[in-house]
Amino acid sequence: MTSPREWLQQAREERWGLLVDLVFAIVWVTMVDLLFRVLEGPDWAYYMFMIAGIIAYFGLFWNLELAKSQR
Repeated sequence: MTSPREWLQQAREERWGLLVDLVFAIVWVTMVDLLFRVLEGPDWAYYMFMIAGIIAYFGLFWNLELAKSQR
């Protein structure tokens, strides 16, 4: 069982993680939407770029964790 102090610390860490996730998602979707409004690309490419955001997200944060562990 965790102490209230440990629980509070974990909650703070998760809150910042959720905030970073939200910011990444907003930036990615905005960037793709603006790009496709300007270029008027096909719908299938638009959705492929949105799916690529999932891959980019996990790739980015996997590399950040790898860099932190090598420090």
